[in-house]
Amino acid sequence: MFAQLTSWDNLLLAYRKAARGKRGHPNVALFEYRLEDNLLALQSELRARRYLPGAYASFYIHEPKRRLISAAPFRDRVVHHALCNLIEPIFERSFIFDSYANRVGKGTHAALNRAQQFARVYPYFLSCDVRQFFPSIDLALLRRALARKIHDPDVLWLCDRILQSGRGVLSEAYEMVYFPGDTLFAYYRPRGLPIGNLTSQFWANVYLNAFDHFVKRELRCLAYLRYVDDMLLFAADKAILCQWLRAIQQRLAGLRLTIHPNAQPRPVTEGIPFLGFYIFPQRRRLKRRKGLYYQRKLRRSLAAYARGELPLDRLTASVRGWSNHTRYANTVGLRKALLSRLIIPRREE
Repeated sequence: MFAQLTSWDNLLLAYRKAARGKRGHPNVALFEYRLEDNLLALQSELRARRYLPGAYASFYIHEPKRRLISAAPFRDRVVHHALCNLIEPIFERSFIFDSYANRVGKGTHAALNRAQQFARVYPYFLSCDVRQFFPSIDLALLRRALARKIHDPDVLWLCDRILQSGRGVLSEAYEMVYFPGDTLFAYYRPRGLPIGNLTSQFWANVYLNAFDHFVKRELRCLAYLRYVDDMLLFAADKAILCQWLRAIQQRLAGLRLTIHPNAQPRPVTEGIPFLGFYIFPQRRRLKRRKGLYYQRKLRRSLAAYARGELPLDRLTASVRGWSNHTRYANTVGLRKALLSRLIIPRREE
């Protein structure tokens, strides 16, 4: 398996995936300038087990909430894609149907459609999301989950290299939680996956895969879906959802995770807050703060265009992207109100 991972064809495919949509970035262009030499150097380092990941560049984003994003150097992102090309199919077969994040053929809009489908059948829902999900992921438990499916020691060595490279990157974003049986040394348990790595997004699904099967098989929840750490459960009875909530909290504690304390069963007629929308059985609404956020972003983009800092094609792509995303809700009036007032300013000479 490791020979296939480090093959020229796989590394070239990994480069193409990592560079998609980013070839204009300086670090990508620099790597591409001597593409063959860089890929051969990576191949040699991997095969000799001399590969060492570089340092992360970290920055904060504030939408939908403040998050610390850690970006790996481009050559490391090529390695991440090379690894995922090989191990994703192994784990994909074991994932439940209703896990929607970072999977081919799934995504945000498919998750919204599925949630609304359940809302039309069941009168009550339970919404749960994990507190500090990526900073809380326990690396020993994740490593154990990876080793159940990956048996090549060299591939596990590469997984260990990537896991260790991100250790502590999110330490400042983690508030210590002690679980039953913990000693004071639990504080020093390695934890945290950098938000921004392809491997982190994929390994999040691996980490919660056993939990997904617990909900489907042991709790026998027929209407359950998950998008990263956002979970929705539906039922005909609020009492059942209350029982499931206690079982979920106990099961997640075994993964050293907790959920936000405001989780409680609610009727679907109140609207289900999910992925930036409110879902009702027969309609969807965009969350108000999402609309306000984009209005502010659009004003900044127009000002940047006027100053000559943003090309027209990127401005157009941003507007089209937002319009295409929000059309999955009942937002015709919102889009008309916002875009009908859109005036492209004259650029400064």
